[in-house]
Amino acid sequence: MKANKDQDPHSTSGAKENQLEVAIGRQVREYRVKLGMTVADLARQAGLSAGMLSKVENGGASPSLATLQAMSRALNVPVTAFFRKFEEQRDATFVQAGQGLAIERRGTRAGHQYHLLGHSIGKSMVVEPYLVTLTETADVFPIFQHAGQEFIYIVEGEVTYRHGDKLYHMRAGDSLFFDADAPHGPEELTKLPIRLLSVIVYSRAGDN
Repeated sequence: MKANKDQDPHSTSGAKENQLEVAIGRQVREYRVKLGMTVADLARQAGLSAGMLSKVENGGASPSLATLQAMSRALNVPVTAFFRKFEEQRDATFVQAGQGLAIERRGTRAGHQYHLLGHSIGKSMVVEPYLVTLTETADVFPIFQHAGQEFIYIVEGEVTYRHGDKLYHMRAGDSLFFDADAPHGPEELTKLPIRLLSVIVYSRAGDN
C-alpha cells in the first residue's frame, strides 16, 4: 500500500481524534486492575461483552453514556472519574536548537546571554530552564540571590562559580545544585566561550 504523498508522515491528527477514548480506556483499566478484576469479570458485572470492554480499554471504541454508567456502577466510581486524565492539563514545550526566547536578566548588559527553554504553566512550582552563554565580550557581574533552588550544568568552557562563601572551579560536564537564596554567580570566567544550562525552581508565591 502506497503512502499518500500529500499526507504529512508526522501528522498527529489521527492520534488527536481519539484522545478522549484513550483517556477513558486507561482510566477504566486502572480502576479494574485496582479492584483485581479481569476483563471478563468487569464485562460480566457491567453487562458488556468482553470484546467490547477490551476495545474500550484500548481506546478503540467510543463508549455510550449507558456503557459509561454501567462500567461506573460495576467499578463503584462516578462517571466523571473516567474523564479525569483527559481533563488534566499536560504541558510540553519543544524548543529547536538556537530558538530559545532571549530574556533580559541581571548580567545581560555584561555580555551574558540568556535563552529561556521553557516555562511551567498553572503550577504551584515554577521551573525555568535557561541556556546561558558567556562570550569574549562577557564580564563578571554582581552575584545573584533569589528564592528557590537552582541547578547548573557546564556544557562548554570553564568558570569559577561562587555559592555563598565557597568557590567551585567548573569544567564541561560539571554540575552544581544549590539553594538560590545564598549569593551565587560566576566569580571568574576561566575559559571562554562558556555555555551552561541553568534550571531554576521556585514557588509561584515567592519572588524570583
